[in-house]
Amino acid sequence: MNYNVQEVERKWQKRWQESPVGMSKPTGSGTTSSMLRSASKKYYCLDMFPYPSGSGLHVGHWRGYVLSDVYTRIKWLQGYNILHPMGWDAFGLPAENDAIKKGIHPETSTAANIAVFKRQLQEVAALYDWSKELNTTDPEFYKWTQWIFLKMYEAGLAYQAEKPINWCPSCLTGLANEEVIDGRCERCGTKVELKNIRQWVLRITAYAEKLLDGLDKLEWPEKVKMMQRNWIGKSQGLLFTAPVRDSRITLQTYSTHFEAFAADTFVVIAPDHPLLPELLVGVTNKQDILDFCARMVEMRIHDPEASTKEPMGIFTGRYIVDPVSHNDLPIWVASFALADYGTGIVKCSAHDERDFAFAKKYSIPLKVVLLPPDKALAERVKALEVCYADMQQGILQAPAEFTGKVAGTVRNEIIDYCTSKGYAVAQTQYKLRDWLFSRQRYWGEPIPIIHCAHCGVVPVPEDQLPVKLPDVDNYQPTGTGESPLAGISEWVNVSCPTCGGPARRETNTMPQWAGSSWYFLRYPNPHYAQGPFSKEDMQYWLPVDLYVGGIEHAILHLLYARFYVKVLHDLGYLPFDEPFTHLFNQGMVNKYSEKSGAVEKMSKSKGNVVNPDDIVQEYGSDVLRMYILFMGPPELDCEWQDNGLLGIKRFAHRLWSYMTMPGVVSTENNDTIAVLERVNKFLKDFQERIDIYKPNTALAAFMELLNDMTEQKMLLNRATAEKLLVVYSCMAPHMASELLEVLVGRRLQDCSWPSYDPAYIVASTITIAVQVNGKLRGTFIAKPSDTQEALVAQAHTVVAKWLVDKKIVKTIYVPGKTVSFVVH
Repeated sequence: MNYNVQEVERKWQKRWQESPVGMSKPTGSGTTSSMLRSASKKYYCLDMFPYPSGSGLHVGHWRGYVLSDVYTRIKWLQGYNILHPMGWDAFGLPAENDAIKKGIHPETSTAANIAVFKRQLQEVAALYDWSKELNTTDPEFYKWTQWIFLKMYEAGLAYQAEKPINWCPSCLTGLANEEVIDGRCERCGTKVELKNIRQWVLRITAYAEKLLDGLDKLEWPEKVKMMQRNWIGKSQGLLFTAPVRDSRITLQTYSTHFEAFAADTFVVIAPDHPLLPELLVGVTNKQDILDFCARMVEMRIHDPEASTKEPMGIFTGRYIVDPVSHNDLPIWVASFALADYGTGIVKCSAHDERDFAFAKKYSIPLKVVLLPPDKALAERVKALEVCYADMQQGILQAPAEFTGKVAGTVRNEIIDYCTSKGYAVAQTQYKLRDWLFSRQRYWGEPIPIIHCAHCGVVPVPEDQLPVKLPDVDNYQPTGTGESPLAGISEWVNVSCPTCGGPARRETNTMPQWAGSSWYFLRYPNPHYAQGPFSKEDMQYWLPVDLYVGGIEHAILHLLYARFYVKVLHDLGYLPFDEPFTHLFNQGMVNKYSEKSGAVEKMSKSKGNVVNPDDIVQEYGSDVLRMYILFMGPPELDCEWQDNGLLGIKRFAHRLWSYMTMPGVVSTENNDTIAVLERVNKFLKDFQERIDIYKPNTALAAFMELLNDMTEQKMLLNRATAEKLLVVYSCMAPHMASELLEVLVGRRLQDCSWPSYDPAYIVASTITIAVQVNGKLRGTFIAKPSDTQEALVAQAHTVVAKWLVDKKIVKTIYVPGKTVSFVVH
């Protein structure tokens, strides 16, 4: 039989659209006991849903989607009730910017983009349950996004604040800290500015400790967990307090490396610290200092690494009265001090690299109280030639109570000492900052808040949700710090729900992360009208068993989703507090770019995007699926090679040709021992490799099997052929379904995932024990196929020293186990 790829794949895609397979079985209220019994084993596999950009899918997207489908199909064939849904993360900056570029409404462009994505995803042939499809821009979805915000507001986790925020002058909106990469907008790459704007903020810092603790129980890549730990940035230190000379101001400084506290000789404050103007009252050059500070802040925004390259500073003219040394320590403004970390004010010494460099630059006196064990180096440290900052191995020189002690061994004693003296108090702090939740854009969920001059901030009543986006012609950002919604008077002006007086709607919208932070809870029943989700569905389906997506979401989406789930758990709405049990991050697919002359991440601007539509047209979906799986370990980045498709195509056509060869698959064939051993070895190898997320080597096992079958001209019973084709179906569902129907007369959905029979597993090596006069004298590794003569000769070599000057009276061989020599 000839393998007509396009004809076969069109046939099966049409059949699956007309009669979908892999649909989730119902489990909610009203479900019969027989249904529940059939759904006793569940598997919720989830892809990070895409935002439907105008460029459509490229083969890099396929990598994650095919991987998740392999594991979904296996669980489906193992009898699990599977949930493998797909939807659209369609609100937010990417979709709006794309619409602006095309000069059309975001709703129009989003709908068109979704249609393209959905067509392309259907060609992947993944077991998506399209009855579960959802869209974050659907009012019936974002009604519940708004409801969750109101629950956070009621719990004190959502609040307003007017403060300097990251402002993208291109996107014309505020950005969360997590959306700023190296001083630039994560989306468009424009340099970020600071701007004072009224914002809605979510108090994610209240969950810092819970977010840290929860990581320990997750089956996630350690790299992702470490990234989240570092972002949360827990530190335990001392909070020192000291008055400012000739002022009523008291400063607090936070230090995590306080072992050398007696060395502090100056203090630095952040250039954007809110206390700075008050600190400078009465200082003659106050304005000069503030102008210099503004330049430092501007420089830091455009070049976040500038302060580490060359620290900058200016003396404030103020001093603290240090309770530790009883000296006046000068207060400097320093570019490396951060207003939003610790207290934004730091005591400095000779035992910190930045402090040391800063003091050297500005001729600030330094004091050494920590020395290395090496005497030669210690002399250089004393002479202030080098900075020594080893708080673990360094030997303290002061105060007297700790002189001669290794700093790292007395950390707790120093805490007790400083607290008993009244110098400081122990404190735990975090780098994590509250989540900036407002966007000054049109295309997002309206924040369900009303502002009343009489009543203040008033939540929109739940029976008035959703607050729908108005249909407008002009949605372009204003750049004024207000959303375009602010200019739509008929939408903005409303009656206060509390007093009935005139009021105004909140005009900021939510960030694109709002919907993606909880969408996975909605999938089990996307049309549920009584709430965002049902209790029964949450108890049955959640947490997600396998979540597949790129590592670029390690901090933003994954941290926010964990926060949402923990809040909903604490409020009594969820029986679990972590959303994703197992996370798998697939690597990127890179390709050579002629523009840059290097292998880079696929990008339209670099001209190295591979359109899957073209590949499917020429080679078929199954070949593309298998090539993506075969490119390398799925967690690593890989390089796209066009000629790699040819090898996979040859494999697929060889397999088709062999299996359809007359007489190869027949009910009249009786599997030989050799066939059973080889097939079971394959089933074992394939399963073991899949279990450790190595689909590339699992596919290699299939290629090795095909080579052996063709070389040995193996004939297969239909039952054996069915096992092989069922395994093949998780990687090439179209071709496998066709061969099952033609050769075996079976439908894939009526088959079961096969397991190997241990009785037919032949060990690749055996261990032979060697005895002399009944005592074990050695062992060696051999092949099961080795002859008795070869094994006896090898045994003789292994125990040669026990045979010297001995006569072998008898040699006893127990096949596959022992060689025994009787000597005298």
